[in-house]
Amino acid sequence: MGQLISNNGRVSIQGVSLVKSGHAILNEITLDLSTPRIGFVGRNGSGKSTLARVVCGLIKPDQGRVLVDDIDIFKNRRKALSKIGILFQNPDHQIIFPTVLEEMSFGLTQQGYSKDAVRQMVAEALAQFGKAAWSNRSISTLSQGQRHLVCLMSVLAMQPAVIVLDEPFTGLDRPITRQLTQILEDIDQTILHISHDLDALCTYDRVIWLERGTVQMDGAPQAVLPAYSAAMDAIGGQDVFADITG
Repeated sequence: MGQLISNNGRVSIQGVSLVKSGHAILNEITLDLSTPRIGFVGRNGSGKSTLARVVCGLIKPDQGRVLVDDIDIFKNRRKALSKIGILFQNPDHQIIFPTVLEEMSFGLTQQGYSKDAVRQMVAEALAQFGKAAWSNRSISTLSQGQRHLVCLMSVLAMQPAVIVLDEPFTGLDRPITRQLTQILEDIDQTILHISHDLDALCTYDRVIWLERGTVQMDGAPQAVLPAYSAAMDAIGGQDVFADITG
C-alpha cells in the first residue's frame, strides 16, 4: 500500500478545561503535539477520549482552545476538517451511510469538492488499498475489521495532517489488527493514539499519561509506560474514577 499523503501536522492544546455534571473532566491541559507518533494512556475516566473529541472539534471545551497547524478548530470548521481526522473504537459509531462509496464521499463533500472530484478521490483511495470492488458494497455486509478499514480509508482520503486513534482496534482479531497497524505505520501523518495496549505504544516518540483530567507524566515511552504500569499494579487495577466520563 503506497502513501496517500506526506503531511505531518502539529496540534497545540492551550489551557483546555471541561466540566461535566460537576466533574472536572479536563483541567487546564496545555500540550504541544508535534512529534510523529504520540501515545496517550490512563485509566477509564482519566479524560483521554474526551480530550480526543475536543482535539477533533467534536466537543467544545469550557475554556481554552485547540489549534491544528495554527487553525483554530472551533473557529474554522471546514478548514479543520482537512487537518484532523479520528478513528473511534466502534466503527458503527462513525459510519452513517449504507454503502462504502457514500460513506467515503461524505467527508470529502464537506470539504467542498465537486461530485465528480469526490468520486475520483474515493476510487483512487479504494484502489490504493486494493478494494476497488467495494465501491457499491453495502456496509452491512462487511465484517467489523472491514468496517474499521472503511473508516480508515475515509479519513485518509481526506488527507488530514493529524489522525486521532481512540482505541480503534479493541475487539479485533490479531491478523486484522496487524494489517491496520501496518497501514498506520506506513503513513506520514501525525498520530495521536489512545490505547490500553502499552505494547502498541512502546516504539512511539512520546507518551502522555492522563490522570483525573491532568497530565500526570509526559515523556519517552521507556520512562512513562513502566511508571504507568507500576502505578496500575500498585492499586490492583481498581478503577477509582469509573464514575467520571472521559
